[in-house]
Amino acid sequence: MIKAGQYLYLGSFLGGLIFFTACFGSEKRTPIMQTGAPQPPADTPAGPQIAEYVRNILEDQYGNLWFGTNGYGIGVYDGKKVSYYSSAQGFNGQQITGIAEDPDKNIWFATNLGVVKYALSGDASGEKKFINYSYPYTFSSKQFWSICADRKGFIWAGAADGIYRFDGTKWSPFALPYPEVVTGEFITKATSWSISEDKAGNIWFSTNGFGAFKYDGHTFTRYSEKEGLTNNNVDQIMEDSKGNVWFGTRDGGISKYDGRSFINYTAQDSIRNNEVCVIYEDKQGNIWLSSEGFGVYRYDGKRFRNYGENQGLGVKAVQTILEDSKGRFWVGGGGGLFRLEGETFVPVTKQGPWN
Repeated sequence: MIKAGQYLYLGSFLGGLIFFTACFGSEKRTPIMQTGAPQPPADTPAGPQIAEYVRNILEDQYGNLWFGTNGYGIGVYDGKKVSYYSSAQGFNGQQITGIAEDPDKNIWFATNLGVVKYALSGDASGEKKFINYSYPYTFSSKQFWSICADRKGFIWAGAADGIYRFDGTKWSPFALPYPEVVTGEFITKATSWSISEDKAGNIWFSTNGFGAFKYDGHTFTRYSEKEGLTNNNVDQIMEDSKGNVWFGTRDGGISKYDGRSFINYTAQDSIRNNEVCVIYEDKQGNIWLSSEGFGVYRYDGKRFRNYGENQGLGVKAVQTILEDSKGRFWVGGGGGLFRLEGETFVPVTKQGPWN
């Protein structure tokens, strides 16, 4: 134990940068009111999609569906229509790399320009607004890749240069005990694609070369290839309903950790490609995961079943999976948004079908 203190697919990226898919100084807040007409993305060859690239999906406590895109900011489906929020509405960032909802029902976004809070509770006048936290006023990095709101009210955000934590008043850098000095500005070994909280309140951090870290509020535990993890480049971490922790990796498939040992599932025995960007558990306890170039797999505890182009899924580079409160099952990535109907996926455009 170590005392505290001491990528995802190659796809399109804003401004011509390459995206691997797959807090210093004084704080400055910029409140942005919800004004102006959001501009939706233009229709694509595949139709009037939500976006060509849907990176993440969140259902908030009111049932709204939030879609993070790779170039159009946020799309929100309120049960009637899709609205968009990006730079035209003062939302700081068009590439959305993470979405989280805090206990006070505010929505938080990791973006290519920092972190944005949607103050759903509103200000003293009741007006809802965006609050931007950005470089160089708040952070020493522009590019953020992940975000998590824990049950205690802390907001955790993963940037190119490491982790930051928001305590409700200010952001501060949060040092993980990396085994070597981290350098670089865009993507580094310390880049965390996934931050999550387990049922016990532990915070899990993925890294891009150091494996994963668990923080229990006092100490860190590192999990790497040395302990049995299949690969040190970790893209996703998820705890299932049975308490197992699943790790999706860049080059080694997936690992399941039961608290004592690892079981690894790789292209040699279970899936077609070892790059796993997302892992998700549905309401029946099935584990869903992406496999770069081969859509998604569903694991029922005994076997892996693949859903790809033959099942209507037009997304090879899957980056987000969600089953919502109405039982609708969504998959997004490079190719847009899809919904599962029976055993077949159907494409979902700005006009639906939603139900």
